[in-house]
Amino acid sequence: MTRKLSDNVIYIGSDDLDIDLFESQYIVPEGISYNSYLILDEKVAIMDTSDGRKADEWKESLGEALAGRTPDYLVVHHMEPDHSALVDWTLRQYPGVQLVASAQAIRMLPQFFPDIDLEGRTLAFKEGDVLELGAHKLQFIGAPMVHWPEVLMSFDPADGALYSADGFGKFGALSKCGFYGRDDDDWACEARRYYFNIVGKYGAQVQQVLKKAAGLPIRTIRPLHGPILEDNLGEYIRLYDIWSRYEPETDGIFIAVASIHGGTMEAAQMLAQILQKKGAPKVVVSDLSRSDIAENVEDAFRYPKTVFAAASYDAGLFSPMYDFIHRLQIKGWSKRKAGLLENGSWAPSAGRVMKEMLSQMKDVEIAEPVVTIRSRMKSSDFPALDALADAILAL
Repeated sequence: MTRKLSDNVIYIGSDDLDIDLFESQYIVPEGISYNSYLILDEKVAIMDTSDGRKADEWKESLGEALAGRTPDYLVVHHMEPDHSALVDWTLRQYPGVQLVASAQAIRMLPQFFPDIDLEGRTLAFKEGDVLELGAHKLQFIGAPMVHWPEVLMSFDPADGALYSADGFGKFGALSKCGFYGRDDDDWACEARRYYFNIVGKYGAQVQQVLKKAAGLPIRTIRPLHGPILEDNLGEYIRLYDIWSRYEPETDGIFIAVASIHGGTMEAAQMLAQILQKKGAPKVVVSDLSRSDIAENVEDAFRYPKTVFAAASYDAGLFSPMYDFIHRLQIKGWSKRKAGLLENGSWAPSAGRVMKEMLSQMKDVEIAEPVVTIRSRMKSSDFPALDALADAILAL
């Protein structure tokens, strides 16, 4: 699709409503957008390409937006294939175009395009460099590990536009969630799930970029996924600041449950009732075996306290919980409070494994007691659940 963003800037991205899993792991029921932009000034710059799934649509949009002009530059902010799949095609289609990217991105290009001819075709830009297009001047910002090492962002003072690569992106096709952030009823919901699962490990690097961006007169953020952000920029930046500092966003308790035959879930639901009766502001219970792991990761980061309730399995931990905690480990879950509830019919082991895994994380405090259920919850278990609720609320 094409859409005019300002006098000289046209959106040339596309929606993907047929994709089942983004990055082959994240469910996207509302699809995904692959955003790309074209700046038509004295010089013409293509701002990133597209995923190969939308190659024909992107080529058509590019040709329509160029309206007979020839591009001078192809700016590659991020080398991930959902944005750069058509780099080789663009260089072949327009022999005079110069590719602008970080030095590391240029070194990575042959990994994706073994036959690409880069001789005399690349310009390596770094933090502080400026690409002069005319009225539009792209000021480059280094954003390594947000969330790949080669990432650049750029700022165009003419539009007050931050081209933020994967930063400030979200799941959802624009035709579903709205072209602009103001059209999106709940931008934070899918932006949060996107952030913690795609970028979340690299909070320190995001903080560095936010500090750089704080000194820029930003009026719009143009990410590579999701709506164009123009209104309420302070709120989007506020949320990114919270998320990247690993601070809780919403007061409440998340109870993650891995139950085999229902006994552990019954105990977890009883704990939730006890917590609510004791005044917990919000309690969210999720069945790890039947829910989206990416959404569970999001909730574990969103709330300050998580209860891990799991069955023992093969003298260890039931795999949905093991997978969930492992995902939290690799995404940098930290600065949180945890409670543990285990179930075991003859040799309970889940609590031990969960404690071992959580103890490897930074600034995670585990409440005592660890509650053990034997097969099914009984009235004799209520005092221990009540004590655990008190301990969690006191953390």
